[in-house]
Amino acid sequence: MSDTLRTSPTTVTEEPLAPLGKTASPQKLKRSIGVVGGTLLTLSCVTPASTLFVVVPDLFSSLGTATALTIAIGSLLCIAVAFCYSELGTLIPSAGGEYAMVSTLAGRLAGWLVFVLSLLVVMIVPPVIAMGTADYLAPLVHLPAAGAGAGVMLLATLAGLLDLRANAWITGIFLVLEVIAAGVVAVLGFAHSERGAGSLVDLHVSGAGGHTDTVTAMLIISGLAIALFITQGFSTAVYLSEELENPRRNVARTVLATLAISTVVILVPVVAITMGAPDLAALTSGDISGMVEAWSNSAVGTFVSLCVALAIINAGIVMVIQNSRVLFASARDKSWPEPVNNALSKLGRFGSPWVATLVVGVPGAALCFVNLDTLYGVTGVSVTGMYLLVAVAALLARRGSHRDQPAWRMPLWPAVPVVLIAVLAYILSQQEVTYLLWTGGITAAATLYWALYLRPRKDTRWLVSIPEDEQA
Repeated sequence: MSDTLRTSPTTVTEEPLAPLGKTASPQKLKRSIGVVGGTLLTLSCVTPASTLFVVVPDLFSSLGTATALTIAIGSLLCIAVAFCYSELGTLIPSAGGEYAMVSTLAGRLAGWLVFVLSLLVVMIVPPVIAMGTADYLAPLVHLPAAGAGAGVMLLATLAGLLDLRANAWITGIFLVLEVIAAGVVAVLGFAHSERGAGSLVDLHVSGAGGHTDTVTAMLIISGLAIALFITQGFSTAVYLSEELENPRRNVARTVLATLAISTVVILVPVVAITMGAPDLAALTSGDISGMVEAWSNSAVGTFVSLCVALAIINAGIVMVIQNSRVLFASARDKSWPEPVNNALSKLGRFGSPWVATLVVGVPGAALCFVNLDTLYGVTGVSVTGMYLLVAVAALLARRGSHRDQPAWRMPLWPAVPVVLIAVLAYILSQQEVTYLLWTGGITAAATLYWALYLRPRKDTRWLVSIPEDEQA
């Protein structure tokens, strides 16, 4: 029997959760966006330009000419992941995203661990990316990275308090600008190509002392955790499934469309940069802005930098929106002591979970003053582990009462989740021990909270809910 509650249709109001022991219909978010709005919001969470300029340079520094190949392999793996998300997101359309899906199909403890992993990702990534704003505002004004990042997080928090439809338009405008920036990089890179397409499988990186080192298969496999993270934002469509119109159809369309578009927007410029870099040392340095300016002039470099700065702000807005929905859903599902649940479940005049939005945004601003560089590795491990548990849930999605429920169904089931589980487990085994220990320690603490607080209160805590009007 499923460990979830099915909630009946209700009008959005700002009321506390009912006292324990009383029957109540948990609050629902308002369905206000279609495929276009959902895709714009989801693409903005992938934030192709800021990923290209902030995350990809780290891959260039460790993988050199193998960067494009690694991202391409990661994107192929993400197709299988997207199939899992599409099926589960239409079967279990909840703002809880991964944890609602996994709790329903693989058990409450597995769902709780997915929630913790997703919370790690969504709390760490926004401030880390936001701190990159200062570098790309440099042509106009010099700001400290921490201060600029905190400002972006606070701005994103204010935007997150608005109506979701308004945010779809705001983020859509910013998204156009960042796609233009990525396009400019691609055109310039191809126009100044220094080497042929064979360089994409040449697999070399500039080492210490100017020596050329070969990129091994193990390095590529290790880099796949970050490659998976690069396009990870397509999962936002599942978090928005409770606010998408006709989620049975639109969740899958939004997930798959977002993955396809984001892969093109990220991978094509990476290929162009690899072919257009003046030499291997320049490519390994990852100074994309410097290469753009060398290929063109300072005016074009400034334009691209400002577009990237806007992309980072855009990403902050969408990530705050996504993360607040996760906390809202966890409170609605009674994951915390009652005063915390009542606070996080409050909805404001625009229909957004305003307390949860503040809880996400304000600490995010504070985290900008902490050195979070090493947490990129923790994020990669968390994303891989989260995908692994989602794949397990997808493998269980066609048993019992779920077999005949209306939902988008992936092709090649069960081969897709089985192969994905094996590949992701192997990728995890190749990650640095330090990152595995950090993530494992946090997961262990979460398991302890489950054992001591949630499990003994299984009738009143961690009651994952699914909107009833979408189950028919």
